[in-house]
Amino acid sequence: MSTIRYLKILTLLILIFTHLNAFSQANLVPAAPKVKAHAYLLMDFNSSRIIVSKNADKRVEPASLTKIMTVYITLYELSKNNIKLEDQVKISEKAWRMKGSRMFIEVNSWVSVNELLKGVIIQSGNDASVALAEHIAGSESAFADLMNQHALNLGMRNTHFVNSTGWPDKNHYTTAKDLAILTRALIHNFKEQYKVFKVKYYSYNGIKQPNRNRLLWTDNRVDGVKTGHTESAGYCLITSATQKNMRLISVVTGTNSESARETATRKLLNYGFRFYETFLLNKAHESLTTQRVWKGDKDELNLGLTEDLYITAPRGSRSKIKANMKLNAMITAPVTKGQEFGSVNVTLADEVLVSRPLVALDDIKEGGLFSKLIDNIILMFK
Repeated sequence: MSTIRYLKILTLLILIFTHLNAFSQANLVPAAPKVKAHAYLLMDFNSSRIIVSKNADKRVEPASLTKIMTVYITLYELSKNNIKLEDQVKISEKAWRMKGSRMFIEVNSWVSVNELLKGVIIQSGNDASVALAEHIAGSESAFADLMNQHALNLGMRNTHFVNSTGWPDKNHYTTAKDLAILTRALIHNFKEQYKVFKVKYYSYNGIKQPNRNRLLWTDNRVDGVKTGHTESAGYCLITSATQKNMRLISVVTGTNSESARETATRKLLNYGFRFYETFLLNKAHESLTTQRVWKGDKDELNLGLTEDLYITAPRGSRSKIKANMKLNAMITAPVTKGQEFGSVNVTLADEVLVSRPLVALDDIKEGGLFSKLIDNIILMFK
């Protein structure tokens, strides 16, 4: 083979290799899958970024997805030591008469909070939900008031509850986005207790019932959360799943069958895990920058974030992500820890992925008379 021909072939191979390498590094993200549901959403747990959504802010009937809030409040009350797992709850006639899915508790019997909690989470018991509501708040209507207060505190702006079970009522509604917010809070605030949501069976009163979330049997990534169904709400499913270091939350409402809600959920999860990644960009309470402070007992202030900053982006795009800080022009003492003095904006191409406030990481008191006098003179010339 001649030297010239050899060089031509070598050049061609280099060009082919370069093209293939560039192709492999390209961020190819297909369109989101088509999901047959009234409303749905896919959100990353750590970053809270919504990856896919349809009608996410449109009102829907939550059906038994309501019980996530019932469980959330029960766990909250336990964390505040207002109730205990071993507390015995007397079952009212109202709780006993509840229709739909049940734990099969007997009227006037005594059942522990621990057993009722499992009856709600695993067996989706309407009777257990009412029993917990009455134990915590005295009545189900008073418990509904608690539910609405917690919803507002969590930022669920388009939600209103009237009962603890999800029994149909025109004034009982939420949205896919609000349900995702609630589910994230449940997992984040009650990590250990959340493990009950992946339990497949629970027996009470000699009756063994399976968890209605069939994905627990067919998808080893899934560890919760809750199914729901009424004639008017359709078949609904909230799912949380993990793959490597990434956790996703999917909300699917208004499908026409159990299999349809599971198919829709798998499509969303597969899409999110396949084409997106989540990583920690900055840790909370670590100094990202320092700023000059005027008229204080210290000259410099550390600024940072109150929470870990996670970013969810298409796979392979991490090197293209940029973080920029916007800072206040001048900071004057006194300064209170947590006080905002700017923001961190994270972008990918022209898209703002997230914006977080930059806050003071320390307190700074006013300086002495001489210190303030010197700073005043300097500022006059500035």
